[in-house]
Amino acid sequence: MNAPLPDLATLPAALAAHLRGIAAAPAPFGRFPGLSLLPQDPALPPGQAELLTARLAERYLAAIENRPAVPERLAALRAELKRLGLQGLIIPLTDEFHGEYLPLRAQRLTWLTGFTGSAGLCIVLPERAGLWSDGRYTLQLRQQVDATLFELLHSVDQPPTDWLREALKPGDKLGYDAWLHTEGALKSYAAAAAAAKAEIVAVSSNPVDAVWVDQPPPPLAPVVPQPDTLSGRSSADKRAAIAASLRAQNVDAVLITLPESIAWLLNIRGGDVKHTPFALSMALLGDNGQVDLFIDARKLAPETLKHLGPDIHIAAPDALDAALDALGAAKRVVQVDPAMSGAYPLQRLERAGATLKRADDPCLLPKACKNTVELDGIRAAHLRDGAAVSRFLAWIAREAPSGGVDELQAQDKLESCRRLDNSLRDLSFTSISGAGPNGAVVHYRATEATNRKLESGNLYLIDSGGQYPDGTTDITRTIAIGKPTAEMGQAFTRVLKGHIAIARARFPDGTAGQQLDALARYHLWQAELDYDHGTGHGVGAYLSVHEGPHRIAKAGSPVALKPGMIVSNEPGYYKTGAFGIRIENLVAVRLEVEKAENGKAWYGFETLTRAPIDRNLIDLELLEAAEIAWVNAYHAQVWADIAPRVDDETRSWLEAATAKL
Repeated sequence: MNAPLPDLATLPAALAAHLRGIAAAPAPFGRFPGLSLLPQDPALPPGQAELLTARLAERYLAAIENRPAVPERLAALRAELKRLGLQGLIIPLTDEFHGEYLPLRAQRLTWLTGFTGSAGLCIVLPERAGLWSDGRYTLQLRQQVDATLFELLHSVDQPPTDWLREALKPGDKLGYDAWLHTEGALKSYAAAAAAAKAEIVAVSSNPVDAVWVDQPPPPLAPVVPQPDTLSGRSSADKRAAIAASLRAQNVDAVLITLPESIAWLLNIRGGDVKHTPFALSMALLGDNGQVDLFIDARKLAPETLKHLGPDIHIAAPDALDAALDALGAAKRVVQVDPAMSGAYPLQRLERAGATLKRADDPCLLPKACKNTVELDGIRAAHLRDGAAVSRFLAWIAREAPSGGVDELQAQDKLESCRRLDNSLRDLSFTSISGAGPNGAVVHYRATEATNRKLESGNLYLIDSGGQYPDGTTDITRTIAIGKPTAEMGQAFTRVLKGHIAIARARFPDGTAGQQLDALARYHLWQAELDYDHGTGHGVGAYLSVHEGPHRIAKAGSPVALKPGMIVSNEPGYYKTGAFGIRIENLVAVRLEVEKAENGKAWYGFETLTRAPIDRNLIDLELLEAAEIAWVNAYHAQVWADIAPRVDDETRSWLEAATAKL
């Protein structure tokens, strides 16, 4: 596991060349579909090729970031816009699939600005440029981006539409790539431009791509079947159910643009982006249950084609335009989710003569409500993951107090603990490993430049997860290194009280996550404290670690929570320049009472995650008896489930870590 990496100075160019090679020739890219940049090397120990691949990808991303090159890149883009007769361009942090993770090829905003957060938008004008993100990235923006080149702005407090009304000049033409913006977003930009007597203009190809000299090629990871023994339901059954709903609504076809929906619908998994096992593709599902799958056929091995069967017709990605035009020419009714799709296919369908039905992606809700087979698999994955996290926490307890452990070493150790399980396919996201003040950066990513030691008297926050064939995990633990201060303990305990309130919640059918959010914040609010992120996000079944349509947040989704939905429970608190606290478990919505006096079903949560919560940070004076009982019961469950799965040294630590309060 600790084999040295190649000479780092050679990695970006070498990896770029390798990526181009992948685009030119299909090949076996390794045992694990989630990591596919390099072929498996049989001479390496198990797991080493995957770990090396992840590190190489990080090095290549560092070359994309390359902040010293940002002024030159910005100048090149402005020159290209001038050549096109445009006065500006909107550059969102997304691709045509509108997923959470982007292939290297689509990291346009990072390439242009150096910002690596997961939410962002840039607008470039001839003499001004604005860069927006949300409250999770306020500190990160300042750390990563040159404020002399870009105005650093909060997407809620200083929305880009307000900035455009002030910055655009009469007659200006602001370019946009219609694949990268939803209809709703474009309407707001158009209104802002009109207020300034300017206009927005669609570009035929993205101007950033024109000036990005070494832009990586599209990924070509292999697509593999997800067996019914893990999915719990056949693709034919899923397709038949959705096709029946289309017929009932007099809809001829639905365009599915979310790769994770396609992965669920067809029971396939891929590796085109890091951490989320899907294949970048789009699909048209007809009212007869047949599917046109728009995907590079080189990703499909013979066994995958056999799995897909005769009702799945394979077409090249660039054949989608002709298929949309044909639906329009036939005057078909086509359903598209305007919130999940770029505006381009909707515009094309309407121009071609189709009747558009704007409605939710029909895969979202059934995908979110896991069946019994999926839930059993998810529980099993959490047991294995809990054992790995417990080994790591025991290691931290032994090694960190001496001051010899840093953030990068810690996150690598946790990954190596997970990789002891041969079923691990990938991490479920890039680990957040933050010591001291770095823990206060909500979506912090440790680098060699920012790496800190885990020092005595500080808090260490580690947010991580794994992708297993039977489930996706996500867990955050905050750990006291040495003796915590009273302030740390009080803040931690208030966060814990909110976590327990969610875990113990009972609610009637029809309740949405936004109605529960205040339960997590109440005890923080009493001390004039809060956190600037949601309390919970949906999680997939060996799919996206951030899955809709449900969530728990102040301005959350109105979608009601239903049995089988997985959601995170992760309140937090962050003191800038000092420490960060977050406690995260995954929970599943379950039926508690089938029919109460009011005639409604009542639901609650089953906690899935199995790993200790740091008892050293709990201020018992702030906990009520019922909250102490919850912690003790949770730790008793962790002990019962995890103790048989770990080594003697870890078991000894675990016994103390799960002792009664």
